[in-house]
Amino acid sequence: MAAKVTSSGEYAQSLLQLIFNATPYPNMADNAASSPFTVLYVSLHTASPTATGNQSSYEAAYPGYARVGVSRNTSGWTVTGNTVSPASIIVFPTATGGAEVEYYFGIGTAATGAGHLLYFGQLNPTINVIQGATPELVPATVISEI
Repeated sequence: MAAKVTSSGEYAQSLLQLIFNATPYPNMADNAASSPFTVLYVSLHTASPTATGNQSSYEAAYPGYARVGVSRNTSGWTVTGNTVSPASIIVFPTATGGAEVEYYFGIGTAATGAGHLLYFGQLNPTINVIQGATPELVPATVISEI
C-alpha cells in the first residue's frame, strides 16, 4: 500500500481552507459542529515548540505579551494553493519591559494555556523584543502544507 507523504495540490488547499477559513472539505469534513472554533490564536516563541509541543512550549514571556486571536475565515487568513498567511498584519501587545528574541510563531486553538498547536514556523527575520517594542507578523508570513 502506498502512503501519500505530501499534501500537494487540491488536498493541501482543501485542508488549509477547512482549518483556517472554516470552509467545508466536500465529502470529507465540515464545520457544522455545535460550537466550532471561530478564532485561531497566534503565539510567539523563543525556541521551536516542536511537533510534540503545545502552544505554551517556549512561548514568549515578555511583560505585556498575550496571544492574538485571528478570525477563522477569509478575512483572517489567505489560503493560496498549499500555503496560508495572515490576511493582514498581526499586532502583538507592546512590551512593557524585559528583553527577549522571538524565533518562531505558532497557530493554535486556545487563548491561554497549553492549547493545541496546529502549525508553527520559524521567523525570518527574528523579532527582537525590548521595552516599548510592538511585535508584528506581516502577511508575508507563510505556513506551507507540504
